[in-house]
Amino acid sequence: MADQHPPAKRNKVRKHGGKRKRHARKTSGASTPSGANRAIAGGRPDGVAAPQAPRSAPGPADNRAPSGATQPDPGNAPGRERRRADSNREGVGRDGGRPAPARQTPPRVASARPGAPRQSYAAIDLGTNNCRLLIARPAGDSFVVVDAFSRVVRLGEGLAQTGRLSDQAMDRALNALRVCAEKLKRRNVHLARSVATEACRRASNGPAFIERVRAETGIRLDIISAREEARLAVLGCHILLEPGPGPALVFDIGGGSTELVLVETIPGSDAPPIIRDWVSVPWGVVSLTETCVGEGQDEQARIDRYAEMRGRVDDSFADFARRIDPFREAATEGGPGGPLRLLGTSGTVTTLASVHLDLPQYDRSAVDGVIVPAKSMHGITTRLSTMALARRRELPCIGRERADLVVAGCAILESILELWPAHRLGVADRGIREGILRSLIGTDDTTPAPAAGPMEKRR
Repeated sequence: MADQHPPAKRNKVRKHGGKRKRHARKTSGASTPSGANRAIAGGRPDGVAAPQAPRSAPGPADNRAPSGATQPDPGNAPGRERRRADSNREGVGRDGGRPAPARQTPPRVASARPGAPRQSYAAIDLGTNNCRLLIARPAGDSFVVVDAFSRVVRLGEGLAQTGRLSDQAMDRALNALRVCAEKLKRRNVHLARSVATEACRRASNGPAFIERVRAETGIRLDIISAREEARLAVLGCHILLEPGPGPALVFDIGGGSTELVLVETIPGSDAPPIIRDWVSVPWGVVSLTETCVGEGQDEQARIDRYAEMRGRVDDSFADFARRIDPFREAATEGGPGGPLRLLGTSGTVTTLASVHLDLPQYDRSAVDGVIVPAKSMHGITTRLSTMALARRRELPCIGRERADLVVAGCAILESILELWPAHRLGVADRGIREGILRSLIGTDDTTPAPAAGPMEKRR
């Protein structure tokens, strides 16, 4: 599931998906309203388009942003924002986040009717660790991001021990949602979808908190299922899958859960990838950290704790691993199914990709769409898992906010790399919010409904 950038500058329209207006690049296909709650297993998620070739990462010794086959949008280069790791990393960069065009063009996304007034659409994702907002408007065949917000709220803090959302955690989340509500009003949002995930699913007082949010902010949060969470994550980031035949694994490491989705693309076709299987396990960076408590006073203690984390995650993946074994065996290097393909979306993979690139601070334009050798990721996870907390805090792309959680993320990632032993890992700094926006903008062909407030999802 994936973590966050600073709020967007006010009234600054940023590109999403390519050049402006008449030169806008095409994004994924649209989904139908019924597809928003479609069962994921064995089906096709609406709005999933043909993959775009990501770019390869430089080696560990190269601390420059990746270059070569694919470059960031030219409009991003002169004033590209570089963000501090301790800042609240936001899900869309100054250029809207899409890597520059590769050699293939994704299908068109449904756009607003000719002559219709420009509408704003919004997506809110309240996770176990973060609260994120994205607001966008249709622009030709694509859309532009006009505002964004992200804040670490740690809504799931203490949930593993008590089974409840704490008062302090709910207050933090409400403060962030009040900011979101103000942005929705200011941007005159026409249609929004706001979702809550694992923390609210698990907490005994989750429904009561949802009602409190509605009463105090006007935002109507839907507690979505793990199935819907997985579908939206795929819809938001699948475009970054490396092209190729056969199955691929898309994963989202969140704060309270991790979703794995096995998809299969059809070579030479614009049809969406087929979802073959999926699983959600209750281990995210917050829940695993709070279950395996104690940093350890020496290296051996840290090694033992990491082994406990790995064991818990491996056990939770076991049934899924058996189910996908035939796909894994068919898709091997040099085999008839082509090489294994792997794409991850979450703060864990974006943080570790930043460490691999040796960035002085987080830079979304360098990370989103980069390809990292799995061998490098293994080396980074091994190093961080034995490193003392104080030293992890000093690393520029980790910082204080993530230093205590990154070890759990490493354990989950290593289990995934062993489950699906691809040689390369694609990294996506996008996910649920982008999936929601593609669904909303692609399906809404009506005029605004006066009965629905700007913060409500139209029924």
